[in-house]
Amino acid sequence: MERFPEIRTERLWLRRIVEEDIIYVHKGLSHPEVIRFYGVSYTTLEATTEQMEFYRKTLEDRSGIFWAICDRNTGEFMGVGGFYEYSEGHRKAEVGYWLLPEYWSKGFMTEGMGALVEYGFTRMHLHRIEGFVETPNIACRRAMDKLNFRHEGKLRDYERKNGEFISLEVYSLLESDLDLVKKYIRF
Repeated sequence: MERFPEIRTERLWLRRIVEEDIIYVHKGLSHPEVIRFYGVSYTTLEATTEQMEFYRKTLEDRSGIFWAICDRNTGEFMGVGGFYEYSEGHRKAEVGYWLLPEYWSKGFMTEGMGALVEYGFTRMHLHRIEGFVETPNIACRRAMDKLNFRHEGKLRDYERKNGEFISLEVYSLLESDLDLVKKYIRF
């Protein structure tokens, strides 16, 4: 079995998601502020097993990879980040990332996303990393801008969520843009 790639930055430790993390995944994906702009949510711990299975299956079928985002010094769980919708032929993947609210506005998003981007381009040999952000999610849009993702446009009324149509902002970063992100990667 191939060893799972861990990533360490100045303040973060990105490690394999383990079954015991279900408590924290549920805490995040049932928190009203986290799920406000996230595509999935769970009301019970038992239901959260579906998300844990998604993380496992994504890795197993090589359609992506997700990490538990943890404090480098304490190991405390902070959130999840990774890639899905990976296409080897097109050399692209979609990035996804969420943090528990107590870690917001402290630079962890840009530090962690920067490390993921670096991994995606140098280890997965991606050419393109995509991000789809709900239009009202200003904090995430600012993080994408800060990391020099290019805003490609808006998919108007693209999906339905909670019975309402939502629009998504489309962002991308190309491997030639990696130098623009490196200032946020602190290993």
